[in-house]
Amino acid sequence: EVQLVESGGGLAQPGGSLRLSCVASGYIFSSYAMTWVRQAPGKEQELVVSIDAGGKIRRYADDMKGRFTISRDNDASTAYLKLNGMKSEVTAMCDCAKGEYRDVQSAFDRELAAVLDWGQGTPVNVSS
Repeated sequence: EVQLVESGGGLAQPGGSLRLSCVASGYIFSSYAMTWVRQAPGKEQELVVSIDAGGKIRRYADDMKGRFTISRDNDASTAYLKLNGMKSEVTAMCDCAKGEYRDVQSAFDRELAAVLDWGQGTPVNVSS
């Protein structure tokens, strides 16, 4: 079965950076697009970015480009999300999700409520 395990979250100081990892197993990782989302307490999930199966094409949600960078290492079955210039006093859960197809557009456009394969999430806390 599909399994996605995130790591790399934690406490960061304002202006700092983190790199989150999502290690996949149970399927052919290189055959599917991947998506990262975030969710603040009491808020809806918000798509951050998707990447196609080959790691060549990326689609960022509005205002996400430059704040986040997605990448993947298919040999390691791992997707990454780098967070830069983190805002102060922010708490959010970041989660990765497996796409249904190879292309980035279908992953980007897919309703989050319809996504079946999620990781457990990794928390990100920014505090001074």
